[in-house]
Amino acid sequence: MAPLLARVLTHTTRTPLFIIRAMSSSGYLINEPKYAFLKELGLAESNKGVFNGKWFGRGEVVTSMCPANKRPIAQVQQGTVEDLDACIKAGQEAWQVWADMPAPARGEIVRQIGEALREKLEPLGKLVALEMGKIKPEGIGEVQEYVDICDFAVGLSRMVGGSVLPSERPGHVLMENWNPLGVVGVITAFNFPVAVYGWNSAVAMVCGDTLLWKGAPSTPLVSVATTKIVASVLEKNNLPGAVSSLCCGGADVGTSIAKDERIPLVSFTGSTKVALMTQERFGRHLLELGGNNAIIVDEDADPEMVVRAALFACVGTAGQRCTTTRRLILHETLHDSVLERLVKAYSSFMPRIGDPLDDGVLYGPMHSQQGIDGYLATIKEAQSLGGKIMYGGKVIDREGFYVEPTIITGLPHNSPVIHRETFAPIVYILKCSSVDEGIRWNNEVKQGLSSSLFTQNLGNVFKWLGPKGSDCGIININIPTNGAEIGGAFGGEKHTGGGRESGSDSWKQYMRRSTCTINYTKELPLAQGIKFE
Repeated sequence: MAPLLARVLTHTTRTPLFIIRAMSSSGYLINEPKYAFLKELGLAESNKGVFNGKWFGRGEVVTSMCPANKRPIAQVQQGTVEDLDACIKAGQEAWQVWADMPAPARGEIVRQIGEALREKLEPLGKLVALEMGKIKPEGIGEVQEYVDICDFAVGLSRMVGGSVLPSERPGHVLMENWNPLGVVGVITAFNFPVAVYGWNSAVAMVCGDTLLWKGAPSTPLVSVATTKIVASVLEKNNLPGAVSSLCCGGADVGTSIAKDERIPLVSFTGSTKVALMTQERFGRHLLELGGNNAIIVDEDADPEMVVRAALFACVGTAGQRCTTTRRLILHETLHDSVLERLVKAYSSFMPRIGDPLDDGVLYGPMHSQQGIDGYLATIKEAQSLGGKIMYGGKVIDREGFYVEPTIITGLPHNSPVIHRETFAPIVYILKCSSVDEGIRWNNEVKQGLSSSLFTQNLGNVFKWLGPKGSDCGIININIPTNGAEIGGAFGGEKHTGGGRESGSDSWKQYMRRSTCTINYTKELPLAQGIKFE
Protein backbone atom coordinates (compact mmCIF):
# COMPACT_ATOMS: atom_id res chain seq x y z
CA MET A 1 0.00 0.00 0.00
CA ALA A 2 2.71 2.53 0.93
CA PRO A 3 4.52 2.59 -2.46
CA LEU A 4 1.19 3.01 -4.20
CA LEU A 5 0.26 5.89 -1.93
CA ALA A 6 3.54 7.56 -2.77
CA ARG A 7 3.04 7.38 -6.53
CA VAL A 8 -0.47 8.51 -7.23
CA LEU A 9 -1.09 12.18 -6.70
CA THR A 10 -3.91 14.60 -7.33
CA HIS A 11 -5.14 17.89 -5.98
CA THR A 12 -8.14 19.69 -4.58
CA THR A 13 -10.50 22.53 -4.76
CA ARG A 14 -10.60 24.44 -1.51
CA THR A 15 -8.30 26.50 0.67
CA PRO A 16 -9.34 26.46 4.37
CA LEU A 17 -9.70 29.57 6.44
CA PHE A 18 -7.51 27.99 9.13
CA ILE A 19 -4.72 30.50 9.71
CA ILE A 20 -3.38 31.08 13.19
CA ARG A 21 -2.12 34.61 13.63
CA ALA A 22 1.31 35.67 14.85
CA MET A 23 2.40 34.00 18.08
CA SER A 24 5.36 34.28 20.42
CA SER A 25 8.59 32.67 19.20
CA SER A 26 8.70 30.00 21.89
CA GLY A 27 7.58 26.51 20.91
CA TYR A 28 8.11 26.66 17.15
CA LEU A 29 8.74 23.24 15.62
CA ILE A 30 11.50 24.64 13.39
CA ASN A 31 13.71 24.96 16.48
CA GLU A 32 13.37 21.27 17.45
CA PRO A 33 15.88 18.61 16.29
CA LYS A 34 13.16 16.38 14.78
CA TYR A 35 12.38 19.11 12.27
CA ALA A 36 15.93 20.10 11.34
CA PHE A 37 15.06 19.46 7.69
CA LEU A 38 13.21 22.78 7.67
CA LYS A 39 16.47 24.71 7.94
CA GLU A 40 17.95 22.56 5.15
CA LEU A 41 15.33 24.24 2.96
CA GLY A 42 16.49 27.73 3.91
CA LEU A 43 13.55 28.38 6.23
CA ALA A 44 13.81 30.36 9.45
CA GLU A 45 11.55 31.06 12.39
CA SER A 46 10.34 34.17 10.54
CA ASN A 47 10.17 34.22 6.73
CA LYS A 48 9.25 36.72 4.03
CA GLY A 49 6.44 35.48 1.78
CA VAL A 50 6.96 37.55 -1.38
CA PHE A 51 9.65 37.05 -4.03
CA ASN A 52 10.22 38.83 -7.33
CA GLY A 53 13.99 38.63 -7.46
CA LYS A 54 14.27 39.73 -3.86
CA TRP A 55 12.47 38.59 -0.72
CA PHE A 56 10.10 40.99 1.01
CA GLY A 57 6.53 41.24 2.27
CA ARG A 58 4.52 43.98 3.93
CA GLY A 59 1.37 42.08 4.77
CA GLU A 60 0.07 40.22 7.79
CA VAL A 61 2.34 37.83 9.67
CA VAL A 62 0.76 34.38 9.91
CA THR A 63 1.87 31.29 11.76
CA SER A 64 1.85 27.99 9.90
CA MET A 65 0.42 25.18 12.02
CA CYS A 66 1.02 21.44 11.94
CA PRO A 67 -2.32 19.60 11.55
CA ALA A 68 -0.95 16.45 13.20
CA ASN A 69 -0.34 18.13 16.56
CA LYS A 70 -1.78 21.68 16.25
CA ARG A 71 1.63 23.19 17.06
CA PRO A 72 3.20 26.19 15.32
CA ILE A 73 5.91 25.47 12.74
CA ALA A 74 7.19 28.94 11.76
CA GLN A 75 5.98 32.36 10.66
CA VAL A 76 5.55 33.92 7.21
CA GLN A 77 4.92 37.58 6.42
CA GLN A 78 2.41 37.62 3.60
CA GLY A 79 2.18 40.04 0.71
CA THR A 80 -0.26 42.85 0.08
CA VAL A 81 -2.01 43.90 -3.12
CA GLU A 82 0.76 46.48 -3.53
CA ASP A 83 3.35 43.72 -3.22
CA LEU A 84 1.47 41.76 -5.85
CA ASP A 85 1.67 44.74 -8.19
CA ALA A 86 5.44 44.81 -7.74
CA CYS A 87 5.58 41.11 -8.61
CA ILE A 88 3.53 41.59 -11.78
CA LYS A 89 5.73 44.45 -12.95
CA ALA A 90 8.89 42.46 -12.24
CA GLY A 91 7.38 39.46 -14.06
CA GLN A 92 6.70 41.58 -17.11
CA GLU A 93 10.28 42.85 -17.12
CA ALA A 94 11.64 39.32 -16.67
CA TRP A 95 9.49 38.15 -19.58
CA GLN A 96 11.40 40.47 -21.91
CA VAL A 97 14.50 38.36 -21.23
CA TRP A 98 12.84 34.97 -20.84
CA ALA A 99 10.73 35.11 -24.02
CA ASP A 100 13.81 35.88 -26.13
CA MET A 101 15.53 32.68 -25.06
CA PRO A 102 15.15 29.71 -27.42
CA ALA A 103 12.73 27.12 -26.08
CA PRO A 104 15.47 24.45 -25.67
CA ALA A 105 17.49 26.93 -23.60
CA ARG A 106 14.47 27.47 -21.37
CA GLY A 107 14.17 23.69 -21.19
CA GLU A 108 17.71 23.50 -19.88
CA ILE A 109 16.77 25.82 -17.01
CA VAL A 110 13.75 23.65 -16.23
CA ARG A 111 16.02 20.59 -16.29
CA GLN A 112 18.23 22.24 -13.68
CA ILE A 113 15.16 23.04 -11.56
CA GLY A 114 14.27 19.34 -11.67
CA GLU A 115 17.78 18.45 -10.50
CA ALA A 116 17.62 21.01 -7.69
CA LEU A 117 14.31 19.52 -6.57
CA ARG A 118 15.83 16.04 -6.62
CA GLU A 119 18.52 17.25 -4.23
CA LYS A 120 15.84 18.51 -1.81
CA LEU A 121 13.37 15.70 -2.46
CA GLU A 122 13.24 14.32 1.08
CA PRO A 123 13.31 17.54 3.14
CA LEU A 124 10.73 19.24 0.91
CA GLY A 125 8.56 16.12 0.96
CA LYS A 126 8.77 16.08 4.75
CA LEU A 127 7.70 19.72 4.84
CA VAL A 128 4.63 18.86 2.74
CA ALA A 129 3.77 16.11 5.24
CA LEU A 130 4.35 18.42 8.19
CA GLU A 131 2.42 21.43 6.93
CA MET A 132 -0.33 19.80 4.86
CA GLY A 133 -0.81 16.56 6.81
CA LYS A 134 -0.40 13.88 4.12
CA ILE A 135 1.89 10.97 4.94
CA LYS A 136 5.61 11.25 4.25
CA PRO A 137 5.69 8.90 1.20
CA GLU A 138 2.97 11.00 -0.39
CA GLY A 139 4.76 14.24 0.47
CA ILE A 140 7.97 12.98 -1.12
CA GLY A 141 5.95 11.60 -4.04
CA GLU A 142 4.40 15.00 -4.59
CA VAL A 143 7.82 16.61 -4.97
CA GLN A 144 8.76 13.77 -7.31
CA GLU A 145 5.73 14.74 -9.38
CA TYR A 146 7.25 18.19 -9.90
CA VAL A 147 10.55 16.53 -10.86
CA ASP A 148 8.75 14.30 -13.36
CA ILE A 149 6.93 17.19 -15.03
CA CYS A 150 10.26 19.01 -15.31
CA ASP A 151 11.62 15.99 -17.23
CA PHE A 152 8.50 16.00 -19.38
CA ALA A 153 8.81 19.73 -20.06
CA VAL A 154 12.47 19.43 -21.06
CA GLY A 155 11.49 17.11 -23.90
CA LEU A 156 8.55 19.35 -24.72
CA SER A 157 10.90 22.32 -25.13
CA ARG A 158 12.27 20.71 -28.31
CA MET A 159 8.83 19.84 -29.69
CA VAL A 160 6.61 22.87 -29.07
CA GLY A 161 5.85 24.77 -32.25
CA GLY A 162 3.43 25.37 -35.05
CA SER A 163 3.09 23.74 -38.44
CA VAL A 164 3.13 24.69 -42.09
CA LEU A 165 -0.10 23.79 -43.89
CA PRO A 166 -0.92 23.61 -47.60
CA SER A 167 -2.98 26.44 -49.02
CA GLU A 168 -5.67 26.20 -51.69
CA ARG A 169 -3.99 29.12 -53.47
CA PRO A 170 -0.94 28.55 -55.68
CA GLY A 171 2.21 30.12 -54.30
CA HIS A 172 0.86 30.37 -50.75
CA VAL A 173 1.31 28.47 -47.50
CA LEU A 174 -0.41 28.71 -44.16
CA MET A 175 1.68 28.72 -40.99
CA GLU A 176 0.38 28.04 -37.49
CA ASN A 177 2.48 30.08 -35.09
CA TRP A 178 2.62 29.87 -31.28
CA ASN A 179 3.96 32.50 -28.89
CA PRO A 180 4.06 32.81 -25.07
CA LEU A 181 1.32 34.68 -23.25
CA GLY A 182 3.37 36.68 -20.75
CA VAL A 183 2.85 36.50 -16.97
CA VAL A 184 0.83 33.43 -15.93
CA GLY A 185 -0.91 33.48 -12.55
CA VAL A 186 -1.07 30.21 -10.61
CA ILE A 187 -3.28 29.88 -7.51
CA THR A 188 -2.96 26.53 -5.73
CA ALA A 189 -4.77 24.79 -2.89
CA PHE A 190 -3.55 23.32 0.39
CA ASN A 191 -3.71 19.63 -0.42
CA PHE A 192 -1.15 19.59 -3.25
CA PRO A 193 1.01 22.57 -2.33
CA VAL A 194 3.95 21.54 -4.58
CA ALA A 195 2.72 19.35 -7.43
CA VAL A 196 0.04 21.65 -8.83
CA TYR A 197 2.47 24.53 -9.11
CA GLY A 198 4.95 22.17 -10.71
CA TRP A 199 2.48 20.98 -13.35
CA ASN A 200 1.84 24.57 -14.35
CA SER A 201 5.25 26.16 -13.97
CA ALA A 202 7.44 23.62 -15.77
CA VAL A 203 5.29 23.62 -18.90
CA ALA A 204 4.61 27.38 -18.84
CA MET A 205 8.31 28.14 -18.44
CA VAL A 206 9.41 26.17 -21.51
CA CYS A 207 6.62 27.91 -23.42
CA GLY A 208 8.24 31.26 -22.60
CA ASP A 209 5.90 32.51 -19.86
CA THR A 210 6.94 33.91 -16.50
CA LEU A 211 5.10 32.74 -13.38
CA LEU A 212 3.33 34.43 -10.49
CA TRP A 213 2.34 32.00 -7.74
CA LYS A 214 -0.06 32.38 -4.85
CA GLY A 215 -0.13 29.26 -2.72
CA ALA A 216 -2.71 28.36 -0.10
CA PRO A 217 -2.64 30.64 2.98
CA SER A 218 -2.33 27.59 5.24
CA THR A 219 0.75 26.11 3.50
CA PRO A 220 2.98 29.18 3.07
CA LEU A 221 6.19 27.45 4.15
CA VAL A 222 5.94 24.98 1.27
CA SER A 223 5.49 27.90 -1.14
CA VAL A 224 8.50 29.74 0.26
CA ALA A 225 10.75 26.66 0.32
CA THR A 226 9.83 25.62 -3.24
CA THR A 227 10.39 29.13 -4.55
CA LYS A 228 13.82 29.23 -2.90
CA ILE A 229 14.82 26.11 -4.84
CA VAL A 230 13.63 27.53 -8.16
CA ALA A 231 15.20 30.92 -7.43
CA SER A 232 18.58 29.33 -6.75
CA VAL A 233 18.63 27.91 -10.28
CA LEU A 234 17.64 31.22 -11.86
CA GLU A 235 20.32 33.06 -9.88
CA LYS A 236 22.99 30.53 -10.86
CA ASN A 237 22.16 31.17 -14.52
CA ASN A 238 22.11 34.98 -14.13
CA LEU A 239 18.41 35.11 -14.96
CA PRO A 240 15.81 37.42 -13.36
CA GLY A 241 14.30 35.91 -10.24
CA ALA A 242 10.91 37.23 -11.34
CA VAL A 243 10.77 34.50 -13.97
CA SER A 244 9.18 32.64 -11.05
CA SER A 245 7.60 35.06 -8.55
CA LEU A 246 5.72 34.30 -5.35
CA CYS A 247 3.16 36.36 -3.46
CA CYS A 248 1.75 34.64 -0.38
CA GLY A 249 -1.49 36.21 0.76
CA GLY A 250 -5.16 35.92 1.39
CA ALA A 251 -8.32 36.35 -0.64
CA ASP A 252 -7.44 39.93 -1.57
CA VAL A 253 -4.32 38.79 -3.39
CA GLY A 254 -6.17 35.97 -5.14
CA THR A 255 -8.95 38.31 -6.23
CA SER A 256 -6.42 40.78 -7.59
CA ILE A 257 -4.74 38.06 -9.65
CA ALA A 258 -8.09 37.02 -11.10
CA LYS A 259 -9.04 40.59 -12.03
CA ASP A 260 -5.70 41.93 -13.28
CA GLU A 261 -5.61 42.31 -17.05
CA ARG A 262 -1.81 42.14 -17.03
CA ILE A 263 -2.15 38.42 -16.27
CA PRO A 264 -3.50 36.82 -19.48
CA LEU A 265 -3.96 33.33 -17.97
CA VAL A 266 -4.95 32.29 -14.46
CA SER A 267 -4.55 28.63 -13.49
CA PHE A 268 -6.67 28.06 -10.44
CA THR A 269 -7.54 25.28 -8.03
CA GLY A 270 -10.50 26.36 -5.92
CA SER A 271 -13.98 27.87 -6.17
CA THR A 272 -15.85 29.05 -9.24
CA LYS A 273 -15.61 32.71 -8.11
CA VAL A 274 -12.10 33.16 -9.49
CA ALA A 275 -13.20 31.69 -12.82
CA LEU A 276 -16.06 34.16 -13.09
CA MET A 277 -13.84 37.12 -12.19
CA THR A 278 -11.29 36.09 -14.82
CA GLN A 279 -13.97 35.56 -17.46
CA GLU A 280 -15.46 38.96 -16.72
CA ARG A 281 -12.28 40.63 -18.01
CA PHE A 282 -12.07 38.13 -20.92
CA GLY A 283 -8.98 36.52 -19.41
CA ARG A 284 -8.04 32.93 -20.05
CA HIS A 285 -8.32 30.39 -17.28
CA LEU A 286 -7.28 26.84 -16.52
CA LEU A 287 -9.53 25.44 -13.81
CA GLU A 288 -9.83 22.45 -11.52
CA LEU A 289 -12.76 23.11 -9.24
CA GLY A 290 -13.75 19.82 -7.68
CA GLY A 291 -14.73 16.21 -8.11
CA ASN A 292 -17.46 13.83 -7.00
CA ASN A 293 -15.82 10.72 -8.29
CA ALA A 294 -17.35 7.27 -8.66
CA ILE A 295 -16.08 3.73 -9.05
CA ILE A 296 -18.53 1.50 -10.89
CA VAL A 297 -18.12 -2.23 -10.22
CA ASP A 298 -19.42 -4.63 -12.89
CA GLU A 299 -20.70 -8.07 -11.95
CA ASP A 300 -17.58 -9.80 -13.33
CA ALA A 301 -15.07 -7.62 -11.44
CA ASP A 302 -12.55 -9.14 -9.02
CA PRO A 303 -13.88 -8.25 -5.52
CA GLU A 304 -10.44 -8.37 -3.91
CA MET A 305 -9.05 -5.96 -6.48
CA VAL A 306 -12.02 -3.66 -6.00
CA VAL A 307 -11.61 -3.54 -2.23
CA ARG A 308 -7.89 -2.76 -2.43
CA ALA A 309 -8.50 -0.02 -4.98
CA ALA A 310 -11.45 1.45 -3.07
CA LEU A 311 -9.54 1.53 0.22
CA PHE A 312 -6.71 3.47 -1.38
CA ALA A 313 -9.03 5.79 -3.30
CA CYS A 314 -11.41 6.54 -0.42
CA VAL A 315 -9.00 6.77 2.51
CA GLY A 316 -5.74 8.06 1.01
CA THR A 317 -4.82 11.62 2.04
CA ALA A 318 -7.75 11.45 4.49
CA GLY A 319 -10.14 11.98 1.57
CA GLN A 320 -8.57 15.32 0.67
CA ARG A 321 -7.90 14.71 -3.00
CA CYS A 322 -10.09 16.03 -5.80
CA THR A 323 -9.93 12.53 -7.25
CA THR A 324 -10.89 10.78 -4.01
CA THR A 325 -13.62 8.18 -4.55
CA ARG A 326 -16.81 9.50 -2.98
CA ARG A 327 -19.32 7.09 -4.55
CA LEU A 328 -18.83 3.33 -4.87
CA ILE A 329 -21.49 1.99 -7.27
CA LEU A 330 -21.65 -1.80 -6.88
CA HIS A 331 -23.50 -4.27 -9.08
CA GLU A 332 -26.24 -5.90 -7.01
CA THR A 333 -24.62 -9.36 -7.30
CA LEU A 334 -21.42 -8.12 -5.65
CA HIS A 335 -22.82 -5.44 -3.36
CA ASP A 336 -22.99 -7.38 -0.10
CA SER A 337 -19.67 -9.20 -0.44
CA VAL A 338 -17.70 -6.10 -1.45
CA LEU A 339 -19.27 -4.04 1.34
CA GLU A 340 -18.42 -6.69 3.92
CA ARG A 341 -14.82 -6.90 2.74
CA LEU A 342 -14.46 -3.13 2.62
CA VAL A 343 -15.63 -2.73 6.23
CA LYS A 344 -13.05 -5.32 7.30
CA ALA A 345 -10.36 -3.53 5.29
CA TYR A 346 -11.19 -0.22 6.98
CA SER A 347 -10.97 -1.89 10.38
CA SER A 348 -7.57 -3.42 9.65
CA PHE A 349 -6.37 -0.07 8.33
CA MET A 350 -6.96 1.84 11.58
CA PRO A 351 -3.69 0.85 13.32
CA ARG A 352 -1.82 2.66 10.50
CA ILE A 353 -3.12 6.08 11.64
CA GLY A 354 -0.56 8.43 13.12
CA ASP A 355 1.97 11.23 12.66
CA PRO A 356 2.47 11.66 8.89
CA LEU A 357 6.25 11.90 9.36
CA ASP A 358 6.49 8.50 11.08
CA ASP A 359 7.44 5.42 9.09
CA GLY A 360 4.64 2.95 8.48
CA VAL A 361 1.82 5.49 8.87
CA LEU A 362 -0.72 5.35 6.01
CA TYR A 363 -3.36 7.79 7.25
CA GLY A 364 -2.75 11.27 8.57
CA PRO A 365 -4.94 14.11 9.82
CA MET A 366 -7.39 16.38 8.12
CA HIS A 367 -5.72 19.65 7.23
CA SER A 368 -7.77 21.88 9.51
CA GLN A 369 -10.72 22.27 11.83
CA GLN A 370 -12.72 23.46 8.84
CA GLY A 371 -12.33 20.01 7.31
CA ILE A 372 -13.55 18.34 10.49
CA ASP A 373 -16.55 20.66 10.66
CA GLY A 374 -17.52 19.74 7.10
CA TYR A 375 -17.05 16.04 7.87
CA LEU A 376 -19.32 16.14 10.92
CA ALA A 377 -21.99 18.27 9.22
CA THR A 378 -22.16 15.88 6.26
CA ILE A 379 -22.45 12.79 8.45
CA LYS A 380 -25.26 14.42 10.42
CA GLU A 381 -27.09 15.32 7.20
CA ALA A 382 -26.64 11.85 5.74
CA GLN A 383 -28.07 10.24 8.88
CA SER A 384 -31.03 12.63 8.88
CA LEU A 385 -31.81 11.48 5.31
CA GLY A 386 -31.75 7.82 6.32
CA GLY A 387 -28.11 6.97 5.76
CA LYS A 388 -26.57 4.18 7.80
CA ILE A 389 -22.98 4.39 8.99
CA MET A 390 -21.31 1.05 8.35
CA TYR A 391 -17.93 2.23 9.58
CA GLY A 392 -16.45 5.35 11.16
CA GLY A 393 -18.34 8.60 11.56
CA LYS A 394 -16.43 10.05 14.52
CA VAL A 395 -13.59 12.41 15.34
CA ILE A 396 -10.62 10.46 16.72
CA ASP A 397 -9.67 11.39 20.26
CA ARG A 398 -6.01 12.21 19.76
CA GLU A 399 -3.77 15.20 19.22
CA GLY A 400 -4.36 16.79 15.82
CA PHE A 401 -7.22 16.92 13.31
CA TYR A 402 -8.00 13.22 12.96
CA VAL A 403 -11.31 11.63 11.89
CA GLU A 404 -12.39 8.08 11.18
CA PRO A 405 -12.71 7.12 7.51
CA THR A 406 -16.42 6.55 6.98
CA ILE A 407 -18.67 4.25 4.93
CA ILE A 408 -22.34 5.18 4.50
CA THR A 409 -25.11 3.09 2.93
CA GLY A 410 -28.88 3.32 2.59
CA LEU A 411 -29.20 6.57 0.62
CA PRO A 412 -30.67 6.91 -2.89
CA HIS A 413 -28.21 7.69 -5.66
CA ASN A 414 -29.69 11.15 -6.20
CA SER A 415 -29.65 12.20 -2.55
CA PRO A 416 -28.53 15.85 -2.25
CA VAL A 417 -25.78 14.98 0.24
CA ILE A 418 -24.35 12.50 -2.26
CA HIS A 419 -24.49 15.00 -5.12
CA ARG A 420 -22.52 17.54 -3.09
CA GLU A 421 -18.78 17.01 -2.74
CA THR A 422 -17.55 16.87 0.85
CA PHE A 423 -13.79 17.11 1.15
CA ALA A 424 -13.38 14.36 3.73
CA PRO A 425 -12.91 10.56 3.89
CA ILE A 426 -16.59 9.68 3.36
CA VAL A 427 -17.75 7.18 0.74
CA TYR A 428 -21.35 6.34 -0.16
CA ILE A 429 -22.13 2.76 -1.19
CA LEU A 430 -24.78 2.46 -3.91
CA LYS A 431 -26.36 -0.66 -5.44
CA CYS A 432 -27.01 -0.73 -9.20
CA SER A 433 -28.56 -3.34 -11.48
CA SER A 434 -26.33 -2.84 -14.53
CA VAL A 435 -23.33 -0.97 -15.88
CA ASP A 436 -25.71 1.24 -17.87
CA GLU A 437 -27.44 2.31 -14.68
CA GLY A 438 -24.09 2.89 -13.00
CA ILE A 439 -22.97 5.13 -15.87
CA ARG A 440 -26.14 7.21 -15.56
CA TRP A 441 -25.52 7.67 -11.86
CA ASN A 442 -21.87 8.53 -12.48
CA ASN A 443 -22.87 11.27 -14.91
CA GLU A 444 -25.75 12.79 -12.98
CA VAL A 445 -23.59 14.87 -10.61
CA LYS A 446 -22.44 18.38 -11.49
CA GLN A 447 -18.75 17.56 -11.15
CA GLY A 448 -16.90 15.79 -13.96
CA LEU A 449 -13.33 15.08 -12.86
CA SER A 450 -12.46 11.38 -12.47
CA SER A 451 -14.24 8.04 -12.78
CA SER A 452 -13.42 4.33 -12.83
CA LEU A 453 -14.99 1.12 -14.07
CA PHE A 454 -13.93 -2.30 -12.81
CA THR A 455 -14.86 -4.94 -15.37
CA GLN A 456 -13.53 -7.80 -17.51
CA ASN A 457 -16.16 -7.22 -20.21
CA LEU A 458 -14.56 -5.71 -23.32
CA GLY A 459 -17.90 -4.40 -24.54
CA ASN A 460 -18.45 -2.49 -21.31
CA VAL A 461 -14.91 -1.09 -21.51
CA PHE A 462 -15.63 0.59 -24.83
CA LYS A 463 -19.12 1.63 -23.75
CA TRP A 464 -17.49 3.34 -20.76
CA LEU A 465 -15.00 5.11 -23.03
CA GLY A 466 -17.55 6.05 -25.70
CA PRO A 467 -19.97 8.94 -26.22
CA LYS A 468 -22.56 7.42 -23.88
CA GLY A 469 -20.01 6.47 -21.24
CA SER A 470 -18.34 8.51 -18.52
CA ASP A 471 -18.53 12.30 -18.98
CA CYS A 472 -15.43 12.92 -16.84
CA GLY A 473 -12.07 14.29 -17.90
CA ILE A 474 -10.33 11.23 -16.43
CA ILE A 475 -11.81 7.84 -17.33
CA ASN A 476 -10.11 4.85 -15.71
CA ILE A 477 -10.51 1.10 -16.12
CA ASN A 478 -9.55 -1.34 -13.38
CA ILE A 479 -7.65 1.31 -11.40
CA PRO A 480 -9.05 3.73 -8.80
CA THR A 481 -10.24 7.26 -9.48
CA ASN A 482 -7.00 8.71 -8.13
CA GLY A 483 -4.86 6.56 -10.40
CA ALA A 484 -4.27 9.15 -13.14
CA GLU A 485 -0.74 9.37 -14.47
CA ILE A 486 1.05 12.53 -15.48
CA GLY A 487 -0.10 12.43 -19.10
CA GLY A 488 -3.74 12.75 -18.14
CA ALA A 489 -3.94 15.38 -15.47
CA PHE A 490 -6.43 16.77 -15.26
CA GLY A 491 -9.07 17.85 -17.63
CA GLY A 492 -12.65 17.73 -16.53
CA GLU A 493 -15.88 19.31 -17.59
CA LYS A 494 -19.10 20.63 -16.03
CA HIS A 495 -18.53 22.25 -12.62
CA THR A 496 -15.05 20.76 -12.46
CA GLY A 497 -13.77 23.45 -14.81
CA GLY A 498 -11.66 22.62 -17.84
CA GLY A 499 -8.23 22.61 -19.40
CA ARG A 500 -5.19 20.44 -18.76
CA GLU A 501 -2.27 21.13 -16.47
CA SER A 502 -0.11 18.42 -18.03
CA GLY A 503 -0.27 16.02 -20.94
CA SER A 504 0.60 16.03 -24.61
CA ASP A 505 -1.43 19.12 -25.51
CA SER A 506 -1.13 21.03 -22.24
CA TRP A 507 1.42 23.50 -23.63
CA LYS A 508 -1.28 25.07 -25.80
CA GLN A 509 -2.92 26.43 -22.64
CA TYR A 510 0.10 28.62 -21.98
CA MET A 511 0.55 30.07 -25.48
CA ARG A 512 -1.38 32.08 -28.04
CA ARG A 513 -1.84 30.85 -31.57
CA SER A 514 -1.83 32.95 -34.72
CA THR A 515 -2.37 31.84 -38.29
CA CYS A 516 -0.13 33.40 -40.91
CA THR A 517 -0.70 33.29 -44.67
CA ILE A 518 2.56 33.58 -46.62
CA ASN A 519 2.57 34.52 -50.29
CA TYR A 520 5.96 33.59 -51.74
CA THR A 521 5.16 34.86 -55.25
CA LYS A 522 4.80 38.34 -56.77
CA GLU A 523 1.14 37.77 -57.55
CA LEU A 524 -1.94 38.92 -55.57
CA PRO A 525 -4.72 36.61 -56.71
CA LEU A 526 -7.26 38.19 -54.35
CA ALA A 527 -6.51 41.64 -55.77
CA GLN A 528 -6.90 40.79 -59.44
CA GLY A 529 -8.64 43.53 -61.39
CA ILE A 530 -7.54 46.26 -59.00
CA LYS A 531 -5.53 48.85 -60.91
CA PHE A 532 -3.97 52.15 -59.94
CA GLU A 533 -3.51 54.98 -62.45
